[in-house]
Formats: sequence, structure tokens, C-alpha cells
Amino acid sequence: MPVNPATPPEAETALPPADTVPSTPEAPAAETTAPEVAPAPAAPAASPEASPKAPLSPPQNLTVHDVTNTSLTLKWSTPESAVDSGLDGYCVEYCKEGASEYVAANTELITSNLFVIKNQTTGDSLNVRVVAVRAGERSEPASLPNPITIREVPDHPRIRLPHLLRSRYIKQAGDQINLVIPFSGQPKPMITWTKNGQPLDVKKVNVRNSDKDSILFIRKAERDDSGTYQMTVKIDSLEDKATIVIQIVELPGPPTSVKLVDSWGFNAALEWTPPKDNGNTDITGYTVQKADKKTGEWFTVLEHFHRLNATISDLVMGNSYSFRVFSENVVGRSETAAVTKEVAKIQKTGTVYKPPHYKEHDFSEAPKFTASLSDRAATVGYTTRLLCAVRGSPKPKIEWMKNQMIIGDDPKFRQNSNLGVCSLEIRKPSSFDGGVYTCRAKNPYGEATVACKLEVKQVVVPTEEAKK
Repeated sequence: MPVNPATPPEAETALPPADTVPSTPEAPAAETTAPEVAPAPAAPAASPEASPKAPLSPPQNLTVHDVTNTSLTLKWSTPESAVDSGLDGYCVEYCKEGASEYVAANTELITSNLFVIKNQTTGDSLNVRVVAVRAGERSEPASLPNPITIREVPDHPRIRLPHLLRSRYIKQAGDQINLVIPFSGQPKPMITWTKNGQPLDVKKVNVRNSDKDSILFIRKAERDDSGTYQMTVKIDSLEDKATIVIQIVELPGPPTSVKLVDSWGFNAALEWTPPKDNGNTDITGYTVQKADKKTGEWFTVLEHFHRLNATISDLVMGNSYSFRVFSENVVGRSETAAVTKEVAKIQKTGTVYKPPHYKEHDFSEAPKFTASLSDRAATVGYTTRLLCAVRGSPKPKIEWMKNQMIIGDDPKFRQNSNLGVCSLEIRKPSSFDGGVYTCRAKNPYGEATVACKLEVKQVVVPTEEAKK
């Protein structure tokens, strides 16, 4: 039965006896829907002994929470007058555009402030309102200013591919793969996955789709899980695609063969061929080991070696050696190695090694300054330093002089000579420290000097008249 837009005053005054008041449901379903035409929920009658209360105000802030092609979701706030005095529930009513009467959307009062009007026809426009009910009293309705059209809000499909999946995704065999790919689009798009252009093998690869993302899950990756995976998000004729290249890698096999090419003196030359199985990734290098036949212990002589041949040196005379080679890739070193069939025998020659005699070069040299002193100007009270460079063999002795007088252990001066660089530090000089400074270097083969002029200036403080 249609519900009148406003309840007549007589209906509000004439209340039924107290024993006829229906009990309020403890947990009414907020999303329960009714047929197109349904009677308005009966408002509980007030008890004759109830004390008078302030008039019930309408619900506040009525807004549209969501719209789909078959439903309309409303949201509102509790009336101001019911915050302290309590409330029995709400009645949600709607009227299709062109009709004159409102229809109740809920058969029983609801206590939630969120309600979904379901089972609507796409394209219909609805005028909606919400009425608060308390002890047989109905508030003024809270209405939306404009009718709402039942339709899906279109949103183009978009895949937000994580950054780490935009390049080749590499995992080791036996690892778990769990890729979460977010997407967006309205209405809910259709998600499809392919591998190398073919449908996925559901026995090995699981796909879980939600409203916001799609998850590609492989419990235990194997090498044949490698390939190009493509995710397609489609809404009608609109679609978006993302391509993910997955590469499952494992340890490589050993080199196909390794042989001893030659041995001479303390050296042995080896050659080997790449492995047949590279572990589904590039070979990054080789590890070469040697073993003395006397001990049988293996020692690494080359690691991360990139060529397919090598010369092993520093072998011990009189010993015999075997060699083996491992392959390497990003996962690690091959579990087995290729071993030489031949043994390298380092023969004893019976000759005594006589090192050649070389005439010792005479490095003796008289001192020579390679960088001379430069004239400088210093400020009173500010430490300054004089620098020069000298060479000579044997190492020359350095002396500093001021105005041709040798500077001794005066604490005002600090002398230093390191790797041919000579420095004289003058600590907080005064105007009396100006003059000609000389650095002299001498050894048994001669001596050399350099000099410079140091001027120490007084700090000039500007007067007030100069500032003006």
C-alpha cells in the first residue's frame, strides 16, 4: 500500500492502546528490500504513561553513497532531537519520476544510517526521502533536492602495474610467486590471463580476482613457468592490458668438457666449453680449481673467470695436478664440475736457477726545488703558512731562515717536511714577523735554496666618518 507523503494530524493524535504497540526489532536488516509497492512500516505507538518529548526533527545530511545499474545507496546522520532521547528507526521512501505517491523501500524500521534500495530498473529516476520514527511519531522527511538516475557510472579500465613488474621478474626454481596487480574500472570489469598467448594451466597457476586487484599465484615455481604473461581488463569494448615477463632460474650444469692443453715449467694451460644447461639465464663466469695428487685436496685458483681458457701458474716442481671447472650464473655455482682426464706433471729440471746480475742504478741526486716559495701578504693575528717542494737523494736536510738567520726551535714557528713537501707555519704573526724567508735543502751532493718575502699587514677598522 503506498505511503502518504505526510501523516495526517489525526493519525498522530489517536494512538492505539499500549498493549497493541509492536515491539521494535533488535537487529533489522539494513539492506532488506521489498516489492515495488509495499506498505509503510507501522510506527510503534507511544505508551500513555510516556512523558512528553520535544518534536522529532528530520534526519540530517542525506546524501547518495553509491549508484549502480540496479541499486541506490543512501547515507544520512541521526536527527538532532534524537541524540539524547533515542529513536525507533527510519523509513526510507522513494517515488519514481512521473509518479505521485511515495513507496516504502523497507518493510520494517531500520536503525542503520545506511540503506540500499535494490531491484531497480536501469534508467529510472527516483525521488527519495528518509523519515525518522519514534514512539508513533514521524519526523518531517529529509529529501534529496534532485531525482537520482539509476545507472552505472562508467570508468575506463586501468591496470596499475607495480614498478618491479615492469621489467623482467626473476625468481629461483622452488620459490613461491604471488603477484598482486591493482586495477580500476566501473562497472566491474572482466579479467583474463594468458601465458605466451595461451590460457593458463589452472593445475599450476591460480588466479584470484577481486573488485580492485588480480592475484597470480604459483605455489612452487618451475622452469617451465617462465614466459610472457598478459593480463587483460575489459569493460564492454574498452580494455587495458599489462605484460609481465617471468623468468624462473636455477643452478647451471657443469661445463661440457675441460682438457689440459699443455704444461711447461711451473704452468699449465686449460680449455673448456660452456655448459649445455645454463639454468635458464646467462653464464656469468667460471671457477677453476686445482688438486695435488699427493693430497687430493682442491683449491680455488680462479673465481668469476669469464674466458673459456686459462693458464694456471705457480705450480710446485715435481708434483702432478688435476683441474676442474664449475659454471656460474646469478643463482650460484654448478653443483658438479668438469674434471680434466690428463694430469699435469711438473718436471724437475735439475738445474739451479741463477738470477741475472743487474748493475745497480745510482739514484744519487743533489737537492733541487720543484716548487719554489711565493711572496705572501698576511694579516696580524692570522696564522699563515709558507710552502715549497724539493727532491734529492739521499733525503736532503731542510733548514728555514728569516732574514738570513736560521730559525731554531722557536715555538712561534712550526716546521714540517713530508714526502718532499716543506712547510713553515707562522702562528699569529705580528708586524715584526715580516721579512725575507728562505728554505735551504742540502745533502752530500749539494744544496739549494728558495726565498720569498712576507708582508704582515695591520687590520684597519673603519671609523664612523669613513662609514658615512
